[in-house]
Amino acid sequence: MDRIIYSVLVAFLISLLAGPIFIPMLHRLKFGQNIREDSPKSHLKKAGTPTMGGIIFIVSAIITMAIMIKKPGDEAMIALYAFISFGIIGAMDDGIKILKKNNLGLRAYQKMFLILIVSGIFGYYAANNPDIGTAIIIPFIHKSYDLGSLFIPFIVFYFASVTNAVNLTDGLDGLATSVTLLVMTFFSLVAFGLGHYTLSIFCAVIAGALLGFLRYNAFPAQVFMGDTGSLALGGAVAAVAMILKLPLIILLVGGIYVLEAISVVLQVGSFKLTRKRIFKMAPIHHHFELSGWHETKVVSIFCIVTVILALVAFLSI
Repeated sequence: MDRIIYSVLVAFLISLLAGPIFIPMLHRLKFGQNIREDSPKSHLKKAGTPTMGGIIFIVSAIITMAIMIKKPGDEAMIALYAFISFGIIGAMDDGIKILKKNNLGLRAYQKMFLILIVSGIFGYYAANNPDIGTAIIIPFIHKSYDLGSLFIPFIVFYFASVTNAVNLTDGLDGLATSVTLLVMTFFSLVAFGLGHYTLSIFCAVIAGALLGFLRYNAFPAQVFMGDTGSLALGGAVAAVAMILKLPLIILLVGGIYVLEAISVVLQVGSFKLTRKRIFKMAPIHHHFELSGWHETKVVSIFCIVTVILALVAFLSI
């Protein structure tokens, strides 16, 4: 347990110190965020705020892991590889947006193709790793079900869904950071309780790095994580749950991610079928904004909901 606490503190400190180094650098490189014209009017003043800030907690996590984990082949390293791999895809997307000076990065099919390829690699690895295998644990009934040949397709769909859902959640100052901090804290405790000690350290490292990053990402944000950060976090969350054989637990503890994704699907589906919108704007955090909620209220309520869902998730294991 001491190593877990040290992991949080070290990652937090490095992330906190990295902010004043990377944020001015992003400013000098003119890595500013381009705000979509159809975004809430209150967001227009955020144009030019540095993006790709996810590099702050990614670098912090890598350094802390190098200090805390000594076995490169450990399961915690697999989660780290997923964290970095999806972060690279996000960085490519952010880089193109910055070069084009608009909000269009990788084409949708290009981004999805890369996500599916990387997801397939991790699915194949898990299926052939005797410590993970093709079985998943069903929450509440405390039984496992072997997916067999369906495991890899399931994992590909699962990774694609989680990474995109976390990406959609990153739309308000500090929202994705705060929610994922709580989710990773939950997984750190679960991993420790199930005997996955190094994986617990990885989750603690991410939580600590996000806590430090929140200093600069909370309202009013000095830096945005960008797809670099949101896809990296989605990859980390998905990988940790996969290793623990608990991918379905994301539906509970990651309920906010699910809500954000479903709101977009419903909005698009409704508009295409009926030419009417269900929400004032999707993802749903924008709906609450346009309903009169301040950003900080939306973030606070979503965090409260995540804590409650995490407690329910604990009962389901």
